[in-house]
Amino acid sequence: MSQLTKKKNKKLKKKTPMINDFIAALFIGLLGAGHCLGMCSGIASAITFSNDQNQSKLSSYTSLLLYNLGRVSSYSLAGAIFAGSSSALIIFFGGKEALIYLRIVAAILMLFLALYISRLWFGLLALEKMGQFIWQFIKPIAQYFLPLKHPSLAFPLGFLWGWLPCGLVYSTLSWAASSGSASNGALIMLAFGLGTLPAMLTVGSLTQQLKFTLNHRYFRYGSGLLLTIFAVHTFYVAIQQLS
Repeated sequence: MSQLTKKKNKKLKKKTPMINDFIAALFIGLLGAGHCLGMCSGIASAITFSNDQNQSKLSSYTSLLLYNLGRVSSYSLAGAIFAGSSSALIIFFGGKEALIYLRIVAAILMLFLALYISRLWFGLLALEKMGQFIWQFIKPIAQYFLPLKHPSLAFPLGFLWGWLPCGLVYSTLSWAASSGSASNGALIMLAFGLGTLPAMLTVGSLTQQLKFTLNHRYFRYGSGLLLTIFAVHTFYVAIQQLS
């Protein structure tokens, strides 16, 4: 095998886990859509059907789209911050194994998320309560943009609302933190955010129908099972790396 071929294979091996993480994060966003609708559909509806009766439907849906783009941007920024910080600390202390331990923690939180979405155990609520400390400072700023006076203001509103305490986000964020770099962390959280978009871009009666479908026990149990498989696989890979 030539030297060039070996280099290409090494690059492919490095890219493959990142691609897998991106796809898995996208599915987590899709599977957790029911939870997203429960927490954010109210604000999304308020944006779309604002008090301004003269605004066009195009203006309403532009506001909804910008709100969600702002929300996804906040997830990506959080992923970059957490992953970059954890990577810098690990390099400083010279312990690359710490990333693997972070991966194990992420797998455990993903298992908790599977139980949470399945409504078999609500332990992640404790994690959401921890985020209330930061949210109490952000919420008053976010509420300043309501009622929405112009579609362009929906983006900063979504960016701020993206920091709403959410066990689904925190679980994925712990996974992003173990990705090894700020760019990887941002990509993982971007994928997660994109996965939530299809549900969050629905409004009105369609939202209610989607809520019913996503909250159906078969969908919840199926989603929980898939997330459990992700968690077990992540845990297995991490243990293999330690051995």
